[in-house]
Amino acid sequence: MIAWLLPPLGLLAGLMLGAVTLTPAEALALLADPAQPVAQLLLQWRLPRVLAAGCVGALLALGGAVFQGVFRNPLAEPYLLGSAGGAAVGATVALLVALPLPQSMALPLFAFCGAWAATWLVLALARLADGTSVAALLLAGVAVAALLGAVRSFLMLALSDETVSLQAVLAWSLGGVQTPSWPELGLLAALTAAALLLCRGLARGLDLLGLGEAMAESYGLAVRRFVGLAVLAGAFVVAISVVWGGLVGFVGLMAPHLARWTSGPLHARLLPRAAAIGAGLAMLCDGAARALLPPAEIPLGLVTAAIGAPFFLLVLAREARRG
Repeated sequence: MIAWLLPPLGLLAGLMLGAVTLTPAEALALLADPAQPVAQLLLQWRLPRVLAAGCVGALLALGGAVFQGVFRNPLAEPYLLGSAGGAAVGATVALLVALPLPQSMALPLFAFCGAWAATWLVLALARLADGTSVAALLLAGVAVAALLGAVRSFLMLALSDETVSLQAVLAWSLGGVQTPSWPELGLLAALTAAALLLCRGLARGLDLLGLGEAMAESYGLAVRRFVGLAVLAGAFVVAISVVWGGLVGFVGLMAPHLARWTSGPLHARLLPRAAAIGAGLAMLCDGAARALLPPAEIPLGLVTAAIGAPFFLLVLAREARRG
């Protein structure tokens, strides 16, 4: 029940919070009377922004749940296999290099391609080392993430010729949902729904994988093939979130845990609840990011990190006690 309450609560809080904070009654009254100028700002700017934050949070939660299931590790998170580093390199190129595309098109395109390419590179390295075993994927992911971090730093030093461009790269890396147009929001919502269906199709395999590779094989699961497909699906979902939200940390770690505590470990129930919790968390945090230091805006990634870091320590201590 708590999982399904978070999205509407997050939506209401996101509509209320901002440079100008509204009461619940004021927000609902403006939505009911769109002819007012302030209502137009709410409908054309704040509402699409809040809904986009919800989609980004849901995508991160789905990616985190898939990776935690694949690696059978509750501390796994969506950016584990270098997708964050790949997206950051792509975004850095889009922001610092003069391209024949408008930056509004180049940034999401290059960020998505970077995240997707980094995941393929991790899979290729893992296959060279040891098939697609969990250990090989983790080691390849760590190595690729380190390499891409160095590449990004080099590009920032070599290509930036003004402080503004560096600030743009840094702001994107810290995470933050940009206000989409209604057609863009429709595309994001459709991709989020497709991502939920895609991840939901992995539920049985993730449940079997949780029993151990040998047991999963005995139930007829082709483990190595499934792990490769699940990793690609999770990376695809995370790459979509990166396009619209930049690098927002900890949502993909927190939401699957909260869903698991309320609905149990079976992924058919876990995945939609994790998506709902992730959407609610992202909308709440995005509202806080806009409201804490008006008229300035705190990067969304800083707000989620402030909440997620203590949560991570709590999970770490809990796992240590269980171990």
